[in-house]
Amino acid sequence: MSRARTYLDWNATAPLRREARAAVIAALDVVGNASSPHAEGRRARGLIEDARERVAVLVNAKPAEVVFTSGGTEANNAALAAKWEAILLSGIEHDSVLAPAKGSGARVVELAVSKDGVVDTGSIARHLPDKGVRTLVALQLANNETGAVQPVADAVRLARERGVAVHTDAVQAAGRITIDFRTLGADYLTLSAHKLGGPKGVGALVIRDGVSLPALISGGGQERRRRAGTENVAAIAGFGAAAQAVREDLAQMDRVRALRDRLETQVREITPEAVVVAADAERLPNTTSLALPGSSAETLVIALDLKGIAVSAGAACSSGKVGASRVLAAMGLGPEVARSAIRISLGHASTERDVAAFLDAWGRIAAGRRERAVA
Repeated sequence: MSRARTYLDWNATAPLRREARAAVIAALDVVGNASSPHAEGRRARGLIEDARERVAVLVNAKPAEVVFTSGGTEANNAALAAKWEAILLSGIEHDSVLAPAKGSGARVVELAVSKDGVVDTGSIARHLPDKGVRTLVALQLANNETGAVQPVADAVRLARERGVAVHTDAVQAAGRITIDFRTLGADYLTLSAHKLGGPKGVGALVIRDGVSLPALISGGGQERRRRAGTENVAAIAGFGAAAQAVREDLAQMDRVRALRDRLETQVREITPEAVVVAADAERLPNTTSLALPGSSAETLVIALDLKGIAVSAGAACSSGKVGASRVLAAMGLGPEVARSAIRISLGHASTERDVAAFLDAWGRIAAGRRERAVA
């Protein structure tokens, strides 16, 4: 009999929700093309528009503002692909924001980040260009590694004074904290279904009504001519179902926060030398970044995996890379911390038993470390 495993890597991907699974399976039996005017096509179109409504409700946007994409990476790339003259961002942004920004030809300005992993709004104010320079501020809503919530509303207020656009990558925040696109005031917002418990390979770029952006893909009239190509009806239906489910489950996040806090408290008791990264910042309730100076993140992830615990070292798309976390380095943390940090992320289905399993494994790893130090 295989040993039960404990999944604590929800920020990499959330387990598929039963509601999303059911929606995907049901949609696979819909044969029509959503662009066709006959009954079969209208049925497929209905599934897409129902999902668009559910995703819009999750973030308090208008359904017409939601453009479905192949995922968060495509949505981020699309927002960065306009002909910006200047892009302001920080070193803690996801690679799917940093890479297209650096390859855009725009002047890229790096914003200062505090040791708690929060972008300095004063840095935004200092670097905003004069009016007339086509500029984008790209600021994630919450960091994928540390969970630190970023001052997006403040950035929008500052940007508006100079006529500057704001894009926020809300991939990790959605379903973990309340998001209000209207109140936030951003021009563009990115979502990804599989972070919510939806299927992989589908996401959305929310574009504020009245804001222009070049077509993501040309060649057809789909998605109001913003993204050509026959829609992935089954994945979109699953995205919509997951969006509704997480909205109804947001109250669970208080319980998840309590689990996260207990995990951090007991980790510090077991290993007083451990560092909880961004501990003093407002964070997502499900996320903790733990560093154990003297160990490598890769070694810790493997050791935990062998004990049946799934965690990660930074962003999932960076897994396999050896070295210090780019995010933690941007925060000004030393290499001893940046090289030894792992990310533990919980979800609505996480339990006391999951936390106990992690703490037991962590304790055994710490005991082995102490024995090797004495030998």
